[in-house]
Amino acid sequence: WKPVADYIDQQFEQYFRDESGLNRKNIQDNRVHCCIYFISPFGHGYGQPCPRCRGEGRGSAGWGSPGSPRRLRPLDVEFMRALHQRVNIVPVLAKADTLTPAEVERMKNKIREEIEHYGIRIYQFPECDSDEDEEFKLQDQALK
Repeated sequence: WKPVADYIDQQFEQYFRDESGLNRKNIQDNRVHCCIYFISPFGHGYGQPCPRCRGEGRGSAGWGSPGSPRRLRPLDVEFMRALHQRVNIVPVLAKADTLTPAEVERMKNKIREEIEHYGIRIYQFPECDSDEDEEFKLQDQALK
């Protein structure tokens, strides 16, 4: 994740230098505005202690208890924690089309719990306008 973070920082610094210069007419904006982060749909360990809370955990399942599946690998957590201050992160469940709707919903909820548990800030889709049609509102809600 370090090369990605460095690249994001370099692009921001370059844009800042260009914006601070005298000739600002032809500035190219190469900043990274969004990171689409694909999360594997396959489990990544059971009963592994949480590095943040040393296995003490929150919630009824307990983050370090046996049989408590974790969906995010330690690398996923490190990567998102390193970037969430720099860029909007949109987590996407990879290969979701190979899962049943119930499995997708269960995994999304588990991943959301873990993201919240680790204090990772992700992009929050804005609310729909009240004048949008009902079909669009349902699609928007399903994306969230």
